[in-house]
Amino acid sequence: MANIAVCSGSFDPITYGHLDIITRGSHVFDEVIVAILHNRNKEPLFSTDERVELIEEATSHIPNVIVETFDGLLIEYMKKRKAKTIIRGLRAVSDFEYEMQVASINKKLGPEIETFFMMTNHQFSYLSSSIVKEVAKYNGDISGLVPECVERALRKKFNHQ
Repeated sequence: MANIAVCSGSFDPITYGHLDIITRGSHVFDEVIVAILHNRNKEPLFSTDERVELIEEATSHIPNVIVETFDGLLIEYMKKRKAKTIIRGLRAVSDFEYEMQVASINKKLGPEIETFFMMTNHQFSYLSSSIVKEVAKYNGDISGLVPECVERALRKKFNHQ
């Protein structure tokens, strides 16, 4: 049976920090599912379909990565996909407290599922989708922060073509 891991998030948009974790996870696991959460508490800039397209393009060079969407609890999605590991990236110590709480409730809901924490490469430790959107909104330089396909999509969203 394949060793399947899930890297979940809103990915609005995907950044090089996300790609760092996904790429490194793809070297550890047989299959990495990038699972885009439909978060009812957030109003995303990109539609779910747009995020799927951008992530598929950004990960097209990684053969064992697939992109899917889900709604509801991650643990239920994991069970449905027969995945045993959640991949989570940590940028800084400040991420750890929140991620530890989430990992603890996930362990309670799905004791057979493990959370695999990976430290983001230091060059991306400051990077978040929110920061990228803020810089892009004001036509700042986001090259080196996101893949080219995302850079183009952000310029289009903010009419900076």
